[in-house]
Amino acid sequence: MSTYADWERANSRVLADQLALLRARLERLARTNAGETRGDSAQVALSPAPSSAWLGRLFKRDARALIGGAVTPELVTPAPAAVAVPVSDAPADAASPLPALTILVQRLGLSDFERDVLLLCAAMELDTRIALLCAQAQHDDSKPYPTFALAMALFDQPAWDAMSPERPLRYWRLVDVASSAAQPLVGSLLRADERIVSYLKGANYLDERIAPLVVALAEPTFELPSSQQSIADAIVDRLQNAEAGAVPIVQLLGSDAASKQLIAACVAERLGLRAHRIAAEAIPATLAEQETLLRLWQRECALLPLALYVDAFETDRVGPAGVALQRALARFGGLVFLDTREPWPLDRATLPVDIAKPTPAEQRVLWNQALGADHAAAADRPAVHFDFGANAIRAAAGAALALAQGDAQKLPALLWTQCIAGARPVLDQLAQPVETKARWDDLELPPAEKALLRQIADQVEHRGTVYDDWGFRARMNRGLGISVLFAGESGTGKTMAAEVIANELGLLLYRIDLSAVVNKYIGETEKNLRRLFDAAEAGGAILLFDEADALFGKRGEVKDSHDRYSNIEVNYLLQRMEAFRGLAILATNMKSALDQAFLRRLRFIVRFPFPGVVEREAIWRRALPAAVRTGAIDHARLARFNLTGASIHSIALNAAFLAARAGLPVGMPMLLEAARLEFRKLEKPVNEGDFRWLGGAEAQA
Repeated sequence: MSTYADWERANSRVLADQLALLRARLERLARTNAGETRGDSAQVALSPAPSSAWLGRLFKRDARALIGGAVTPELVTPAPAAVAVPVSDAPADAASPLPALTILVQRLGLSDFERDVLLLCAAMELDTRIALLCAQAQHDDSKPYPTFALAMALFDQPAWDAMSPERPLRYWRLVDVASSAAQPLVGSLLRADERIVSYLKGANYLDERIAPLVVALAEPTFELPSSQQSIADAIVDRLQNAEAGAVPIVQLLGSDAASKQLIAACVAERLGLRAHRIAAEAIPATLAEQETLLRLWQRECALLPLALYVDAFETDRVGPAGVALQRALARFGGLVFLDTREPWPLDRATLPVDIAKPTPAEQRVLWNQALGADHAAAADRPAVHFDFGANAIRAAAGAALALAQGDAQKLPALLWTQCIAGARPVLDQLAQPVETKARWDDLELPPAEKALLRQIADQVEHRGTVYDDWGFRARMNRGLGISVLFAGESGTGKTMAAEVIANELGLLLYRIDLSAVVNKYIGETEKNLRRLFDAAEAGGAILLFDEADALFGKRGEVKDSHDRYSNIEVNYLLQRMEAFRGLAILATNMKSALDQAFLRRLRFIVRFPFPGVVEREAIWRRALPAAVRTGAIDHARLARFNLTGASIHSIALNAAFLAARAGLPVGMPMLLEAARLEFRKLEKPVNEGDFRWLGGAEAQA
């Protein structure tokens, strides 16, 4: 069986023979120009093509249709070291494989004369004697380089149209013409493209002008979940049955980029291709730069087995980047995947395909496979709370197993930590993570409300059992998430309650910045909300909408276009909340301002009453940490102040600073002084007598 090294040696011998014949022809032309007898001219006989039987064995038949436009070569299987010039598994007595120059000629459609011109230009980089011979052959020491004029005098059957920008030499940028206004085209310097010279030598790599713009998608190393594998099979079937030059752009729709890339890489591998990702913003907007990129990519598709994955998920279709991308997509050669949320209308046939994460049942199977049968139980909680794709599951499981080092007792906690780290949603400026420290004992609420909060936490914890094990998911298409309203005055413990639930479940809590979400430009608010919910859903995060009435307000009467779009935002929000698979907590001190249609969709409404005297005294007793030095404190008197829990904690903190400055324990004088400042801050009436401390006599009384 042949190897790449065997092909490389054979290619080098053929190339050396071709260069020797070229030197001989140049020498003969130089002698002729010097007045010597011309005699019979030698022929630059490039190696003849092997028997056609080799073609079927050298190239993959199923990739024939994947190159569009004027060039329709068959793509080759990559050889080691990123070299895609193949060596077949043909029998030992078969003819020698095609040399690189012959492959290039066939794939890019060069004529014999154009082939010889390309060899002449490449020879300048491969043989230092060629420059001197070019000057001698042109009888001009100032021209130690190839020109079209030299090629027409040097080779048989010269073709004037080889200089045309529409012919392969210049269209595919195989040679560069260093022309100027003072010099005719026929006498201008010709230089072979560096990428092409390397290709002729057998080094087949991605052009350096394209390489910085693209990243190779990781090839799948495992079997896809059945729901995704069926999609990949359908795409492959459609592409294999497409007519040559009419391959559709595969539009991958949905919000999960990781699953899209996995399916695209799988499809490309099935077709003998390697998918590379490019960001839509990296495609030039100017026509000249875009034309260069398009031609170079089409050329690369002819020389390498490539497919293009265009990431346009965040690209505005009607914006500058979107318009430039649509223009480019109509002309990109080869197989193209377009990553977008919704279908784009394009001037080329498309194949829209909806892509989603593996189903919950498939995710559970993936967890079991990644952890192994001995540790499958460790994935019970992660499988419920995190909506991960196949790659994320394997990454989290692999990291946890490596850290556990065979300790099965440590594995569940390590696995949960890895899931939290990998699931941290990228919410940009739309939300802020909340550090959760509050516990159940920190909440001072009536028993009924506290029991309701525990019920919320229980439903989140056991949703996998009810939805999947007991079959409720199969009977429901919406309402799988848990939407909760916390209603009460500011400072009554709504945010603390959210912290408690997040702490209990071990999940991330994010407070939504409404000023960043709501945008005055039409359509931007929906886009921000979509990004917000998608990121939170994938990472199992809890969303806390503080002052929710600002975003979930009542839909009003339509008086102008702004009212209409405001109602659209509310309608979209209601639908997205209902489809959200996680826990969304809305906090408001104006429950009456919320849209009634939204209230009907809530699963729980928890009321946070203003704390009474008994609740306030309990809050005061826990307000100071155990490490604080305290003096005599009359908690019953402090509880008579009509304050919320948030104000009480603020007073305790300010009193601690007063005590620290004075170097004394925290006592009633500091607490009363801090309380008086809090009343002034809240613009409440202050009776100075209420904040006077008489010392031990008052304490005894």
